[in-house]
Amino acid sequence: MDRKRKIIELAERMGIIRPRDVEAAGIPREYLRRMFLSGEIERVGRGLYTLPESLTSESVSLAEVAKRIPNGVICLISALQFHHLSTQIPHKIWIAIENGKWEPEFKYPPLEIVRLTGPAFSFGVEKHEVDHVPVMVYSPAKTVADCFKFRSRVGLDVALEALRETWSYRRASIDELWEAAKVCRMTNVMRPYMEAMTYRSPASGTNFSSNRYRLR
Repeated sequence: MDRKRKIIELAERMGIIRPRDVEAAGIPREYLRRMFLSGEIERVGRGLYTLPESLTSESVSLAEVAKRIPNGVICLISALQFHHLSTQIPHKIWIAIENGKWEPEFKYPPLEIVRLTGPAFSFGVEKHEVDHVPVMVYSPAKTVADCFKFRSRVGLDVALEALRETWSYRRASIDELWEAAKVCRMTNVMRPYMEAMTYRSPASGTNFSSNRYRLR
């Protein structure tokens, strides 16, 4: 098979490719450079290439960050935007990195890094595919709890909007929200808002006086 054709098929399958992906397919990286210079592929970041117009403007940053930081998890405002649960438009990509791990150093796309550890990092991770690139994103329930945990950085108004939208659109159950609150140690903070929210919705059948929802 023609080497250029092989690179194109690789880019179609992976969304974003790197020189080492090309070399792993048995093709010298020089072919990647030639295709970039000829306009057959585009560079979306340092060492990151894709087919022209293959990525949407909304997803290119998430895909690029996920490619560069495969062990990171999209969180907070970026996760809210991904799940369509906020009117906020992040000017940076919010990403969680496990405490003690390497911190990425690149200027674009700009990052807002949050460090988490243990269950606070691993709980509620969902794997999505954005333009053929695997992207790790926290679930709606975990994202809401994180917003309350980091309310000094994102704002309490953002956390309240996230809770309201997640509940209104049934993106998470009360049990899921409560479990996330426990993992993030936010039960004391979130409980009054959850009580008020379910009180306005009697059909929920939630009883916050039960041991199931006791504070910790």
